[in-house]
Amino acid sequence: MNPIEKFFDSHRKHFEKGGRFERWYPFFESIESVFFAPARVTRNTPSVRDHLDVKRYMLLVIVALLPHYAFGVFNTGYQAHLASGLPIDLFSVVWTGLKYVVPIVVVTYAVGFMWETIFAVVRRHEISEGLFVTCALFPLTLPPTIPLWQVALGISFGIVIGKEIFGGTGRNFLNPALTGRAFLYFAYPVQISGDAVWTALLHGRQVPVDGFTGATPLSVSATVEKLGDVHNALLDSGYGFWKLLLGYYPGSIGGTTALLGIAGAAFLIILGIANYRIIFGCILGTLATGLLLNLVATESSMPFLSLNPFYHLIIGGSMFAYAYMATDPVSAAHMNGARWVFGFGCGVLTVLIRVFNPAFPEGVGLAVLFMNLFAPLLDHIETKFRLRKRIPNV
Repeated sequence: MNPIEKFFDSHRKHFEKGGRFERWYPFFESIESVFFAPARVTRNTPSVRDHLDVKRYMLLVIVALLPHYAFGVFNTGYQAHLASGLPIDLFSVVWTGLKYVVPIVVVTYAVGFMWETIFAVVRRHEISEGLFVTCALFPLTLPPTIPLWQVALGISFGIVIGKEIFGGTGRNFLNPALTGRAFLYFAYPVQISGDAVWTALLHGRQVPVDGFTGATPLSVSATVEKLGDVHNALLDSGYGFWKLLLGYYPGSIGGTTALLGIAGAAFLIILGIANYRIIFGCILGTLATGLLLNLVATESSMPFLSLNPFYHLIIGGSMFAYAYMATDPVSAAHMNGARWVFGFGCGVLTVLIRVFNPAFPEGVGLAVLFMNLFAPLLDHIETKFRLRKRIPNV
């Protein structure tokens, strides 16, 4: 017998009903489920209606996020070395990135696991698998320079206020990771926004070296003063198409790379984890809104209106949010028609928030959260519409 399996089998009796540590069974079960598939089928929401159980469903999402973490570690170190005028060699860059990213991930999981355990013990239910995905997504949305106490506060808010007070996973109507991220933005805007927070400076430097501005592509686009100059401004700042697609620029730890976001979306769609209607709806909403703003732009309009609609997809965390946040199995719409509307609304709001709210140039996080509020209504409308089309019983 596998020694790990033998260990859990020999200690399970102490945590099951009647054992000395019966109250702590959720904690024991959550650790065991990391190593072995569950013996029981899913009993509570979210329900997966195929061969996947919830644990394997969530595990595949985490697998899809691993390339984002690898990229985030490299890009964090890469931008830090550029800004500090240090040599760009692979080992040093990765080591620097690990020193910033790993503590954020450790704090997120430690605090998140603490809250999930407390609520599981009090309510006498198993620890939700959704915790692992929430804690995997949350660090990727943060700047590498964020104080660790704010990381702890943000994930606490996301799990407790965004999920647990509504009854836990399956009953929350907001994405917990985005809820925590939005809380940090509005509570501590200085540490969570602005060009300075996206790049770590090394060896005691207070300002970047000459030639390194640290401005993100979205902030560059939002500060252009003359209509039609937005693309030239991006090129002058070094943000060509391929750099934007690959994501090698200052930004959140894992959300800047549109290429990995597209690959992750394809991976989740092929495996049946994410619904393609939501993702394609997001893309269509983004392109349609961007094109409409291009058409109505005049010489007196905001220059941001002239940005190529396709650039809205590859700048910032658009594809990351569309692939992993908008497709959340709990907080997104569930009816097929409603999913198209839900995704389209996320894309529309992303562009509108970016263009008309210079204080919040990213926009996609708030857009998804706002549409989370309307997801139940969209499902209800489609349900009522379908019922009206049924032939009455006679």
